[in-house]
Amino acid sequence: MSKDPDKLGIFVTSPVHINELLKIVEAAYRKGKKVKIFYTYKATHLTYHPIFETIRKMVPEEDLAICVAAYSCEGYEPEYHNQGLTEKQMRTQAYHGELIEEVGKYLVL
Repeated sequence: MSKDPDKLGIFVTSPVHINELLKIVEAAYRKGKKVKIFYTYKATHLTYHPIFETIRKMVPEEDLAICVAAYSCEGYEPEYHNQGLTEKQMRTQAYHGELIEEVGKYLVL
């Protein structure tokens, strides 16, 4: 798989920069870029943040992923998520590896 210069990958590990994340996603879309986001570690708590819903509606289902292991480790039960997440969005670190190989630019928050 070759890197696509029109795709931005965002690896979110902390809930601290949710406002900046929203601004980055909005700016990327204004520039015509595709955004792929992978949430892990403490960032899984963002699934309950109001801004997460805004981002979830902006990013296509297949391009927004939550690390299923981290979600579980942070105390949530993936099979009972009620935040509008789909089974397809509950992914593994293998998906994260594929994301890195696919995107032209990669950002860690």
